[in-house]
Amino acid sequence: MIKTVASMELAVDEHLHIQKNRITPEVMTGNEKRIAIVTGTHGDELEGQFVCYELLRILNANPDKVKGIIDIYPALNPLGIDSITRNIPMFELDMNRSFPGSENGTMIEMLIKRIVDDLSDADMCIDIHASNIFLMEMPQVRISEESSARLLPYAKMLNADFVWIHGSPTVLESTLAYSLNNIGVPTLVAEMGVGMRITESYGYQLTNGILNLMKNIGIWEGDTPSVKEPIVSSDRAIGLINAEKSGIFKPEIGIGDNVKAGDIIGKILNPLTGNDEELIHANMDGMVFTRREYPVVYNGSLLARILGGEK
Repeated sequence: MIKTVASMELAVDEHLHIQKNRITPEVMTGNEKRIAIVTGTHGDELEGQFVCYELLRILNANPDKVKGIIDIYPALNPLGIDSITRNIPMFELDMNRSFPGSENGTMIEMLIKRIVDDLSDADMCIDIHASNIFLMEMPQVRISEESSARLLPYAKMLNADFVWIHGSPTVLESTLAYSLNNIGVPTLVAEMGVGMRITESYGYQLTNGILNLMKNIGIWEGDTPSVKEPIVSSDRAIGLINAEKSGIFKPEIGIGDNVKAGDIIGKILNPLTGNDEELIHANMDGMVFTRREYPVVYNGSLLARILGGEK
């Protein structure tokens, strides 16, 4: 059942509608658990669109296996998706820096508050993001250090390659995940792929993970493939590799590759002179979980992240 969560009037007789698709059991008992699958907060992140489609395809084909309430929100920022922009166009706001919203604020703040209200009684929320157009991310779950004890068991069910536990100072209090966790709704942030693209293999991987999590919390009784045991970043060093020269970055490693400190992982080329401006070396032993995709780089551009051993 498709429902409108929040709406507002726009200029020139246009309307903004944020919608969800609610899937329920064939017979309701009144004691069902509820999970929310949320994506499309940034208009240039499309990996979650395929996950929403694939989840609904499976759920619609197996209604007898649904034992809880499943709310799927494919586009929290439909204007951004329509215009291929990260922020909310016209308002130029990053939606994921505007939560929890306010009933007494601007139109967008009121809209965001209604989204939070609609999610506030969920038993679990999965907030799906892609990377931007510059970086490719390994399928991962991101949780804060302060909520890791509660969320890590669920994160391990999501079929991710990697669980990144962020230190509390790096967690933005204006994100959807922080706002929901703060009011008692366990919320996991799943991030994967690259901006403005759909990586099908990653979409299938996360879909299987969501089905597995739903089975574990009693919302789904269908078959689920076995899931990966993720690497967890707790007590591990994270190495950032940045460019020192400008030019065209040519990577020589892939997502998930293991490298040794000093290994060449790419080079920055100068297409005007035909010279190599810079050889890029791994700064630690570990696994590459982020890689630069957009080839034009400048001094300071992030080229890769490496997950190392214990700190």
